[in-house]
Amino acid sequence: MSWIATATIACTLALGLEVVAVTGWMRPHPTPAAAAVQAQLPANPAVAVETPAQPAVAVTADATTRQEDSYYAQLRSKIHWVETRIGSDKLLTPDDSSRMLLAKSAAERANLQEVGLSFKDVYGIINAETSWIPRMGASKDGTPNLGLAQFEPATARALGLRNPNDPVEAIHVAALHMKEAAEWSANRIAGLKLGAGERAQKLREGVSIFYNLSTKGRNRWNGKNTAKLPIETQLHIRNARSGALFAAELEAKQPAAGILLAGG
Repeated sequence: MSWIATATIACTLALGLEVVAVTGWMRPHPTPAAAAVQAQLPANPAVAVETPAQPAVAVTADATTRQEDSYYAQLRSKIHWVETRIGSDKLLTPDDSSRMLLAKSAAERANLQEVGLSFKDVYGIINAETSWIPRMGASKDGTPNLGLAQFEPATARALGLRNPNDPVEAIHVAALHMKEAAEWSANRIAGLKLGAGERAQKLREGVSIFYNLSTKGRNRWNGKNTAKLPIETQLHIRNARSGALFAAELEAKQPAAGILLAGG
């Protein structure tokens, strides 16, 4: 998303900093949706009363939001944060197990397997965005990029992300954004003659391009001109790839664990 954040990430990786970020991000909860409307009985009992449909939808949406908030709260309680450094700055980052928990949960709930992606790709995109260290970046025009997933405020609003600085919510919304990106990427490369491995690689290039560039910038990509993209985008692609490979290494070292949280 941001060239500053991407450049910082490249420096961080070059220095070999182990990225492992903040227990208790506090996020505001919006006021719940309007409560159900109670139907009023008419004076003449022979007159039928129809319950308005819209309030019922609002109640369902509100229940879904509460369930999602409960799930996020449980995940938040399981994250362990450790200290790391960038230059002279001391910052916090999730440890390896916490990153894997977040990446797996987000990939599972977004059904990324439907578009050929997995938790390793979620891990890789966050690695490319921030090296898993939540902080503020900025786009070339000065627009702030917030949190672990580096969402601009307008993009966050469009995706329904209430608090970009909440790492749990941000990574789950990032996975949904990646699903849209993968569908876009698949359409861009649909006409290319590619083997299975090369198509998978190009698909992931497109996910980084969609995530990193504006609509105008991403639409210049035709699947064959990646080398002509801005250096920041090429770094994003490489850092996402290296992050996904690291996630695969972590998975091999750690016992496989499913996401077993109530309300999921």
